[in-house]
Amino acid sequence: MNYHQYYPVDVINGPGTRATLFVAGCSHQCRGCYNQSTWDPRSGHLFDKQMEDQIIADLTDTRIKRRGLSLSGGDPFFPGNLAAVKQLLERIKAEAPGKDIWLWTGYTLDELSGEQQALLPLIDVLVDGKFEQTQADPSLTFRGSANQVIHYLHVNDI
Repeated sequence: MNYHQYYPVDVINGPGTRATLFVAGCSHQCRGCYNQSTWDPRSGHLFDKQMEDQIIADLTDTRIKRRGLSLSGGDPFFPGNLAAVKQLLERIKAEAPGKDIWLWTGYTLDELSGEQQALLPLIDVLVDGKFEQTQADPSLTFRGSANQVIHYLHVNDI
């Protein structure tokens, strides 16, 4: 998996202070996407163990308390990203317990493959659906267009 940007401190992409990772790779290619540079899965930087370790270190840093991790892109559910995303999420659950995980995907819940669905127990909040330029609304919280849905999968765990 490759990634484009990592923000160790972010207050825009989800509630509270968070860490945010924008991965590379997206097959949806939504018209009006503000992150078109992330579509190519070969673009950006290699997501390696050092980057994974940095995210864990940031999430467990007591000097700047982060509520959790936000994963966007590109699309974290892009098939080529699933193994690395799963490994990262499993490490977060094991090494940074209590941190919530938000994930944005262009797939809707009913479109998820079995491999994508297998990651749902590791995700607290899923924002699903392609960005639809005709339904774009800058007043929406944590989503770009009205068709996108915020699913609170594990609210009691947050």
